[in-house]
Amino acid sequence: MANVFYHGGKWFDDNPAILGPLDHAFWMATTVFDGARAFDGLAPDLDLHCRRLVDSANKMLLAATLEADEIEELCREGIRKLPKDRVYYVRPMFYATEGMIVPVPESTDFALAVYDVPFPGFDGFSASLSPFRRPSPDTAPTDAKASCLYPNGARALKKARAEGFNNALLLDPWDNVAEFASANIWIVRDGIVQTPTPNGTFLNGITKQRVAALLTGEGYRIEEVSLSLQDVLAADEVFSTGNYGKVMPCVRLDERTYPVGPVFKRAKQLYFDYANEARVL
Repeated sequence: MANVFYHGGKWFDDNPAILGPLDHAFWMATTVFDGARAFDGLAPDLDLHCRRLVDSANKMLLAATLEADEIEELCREGIRKLPKDRVYYVRPMFYATEGMIVPVPESTDFALAVYDVPFPGFDGFSASLSPFRRPSPDTAPTDAKASCLYPNGARALKKARAEGFNNALLLDPWDNVAEFASANIWIVRDGIVQTPTPNGTFLNGITKQRVAALLTGEGYRIEEVSLSLQDVLAADEVFSTGNYGKVMPCVRLDERTYPVGPVFKRAKQLYFDYANEARVL
């Protein structure tokens, strides 16, 4: 595994031990992160991921110790330290070290991990409807990319995988389709491309926004709407967008199967064409 880490003004080749039992993040989960990808000398939308990290820190009562452009440069420096022939996950983080329930904003610290994680493949994934739901904005910090939100997705994934599926589909508290456990969802029906309208229960992903803009530029009709489970089951094709796999086709939801459709194929091609035009590291 190729990896590099940054903390406290220093670079490390091995995972540094940076938290202790008295640190606020250790027991109160005051950690935010963002994830970007680097591959083929490219890091598409890295600037947007760094900006979202700072925004997430503010929403989690932290005080970001670096500006977004400073985080971006550290990420690029870390990527340049590693072999160019691999696919990397780039994960900058802020976390609190002091406080009693409420974090002390001035205690916010920063860490960065860059490590190789291949793309999962684009042949298609299966998913199952989960009994677990995305929380409402008044019950959790759903407007931040906060680590405390992920255990619920982990429960959904574990159950789905135990039943032979790759992913899970989560509803929101009002029975609308929210997202897959690890990515945003899209459906295509009669040539119209639809994705759940951001309603505060899930993040309006950076890759999702990028793909929406690219498809719109190609003349596709894109709609952000409230989707029901029946809408997904009636779709002609289903796919996901997210940082881990970028654009991936869903080929099965419980007993319903879908083709690897033409809109997914075009969305994937458009995204990677865009990535190849992005700033080279």
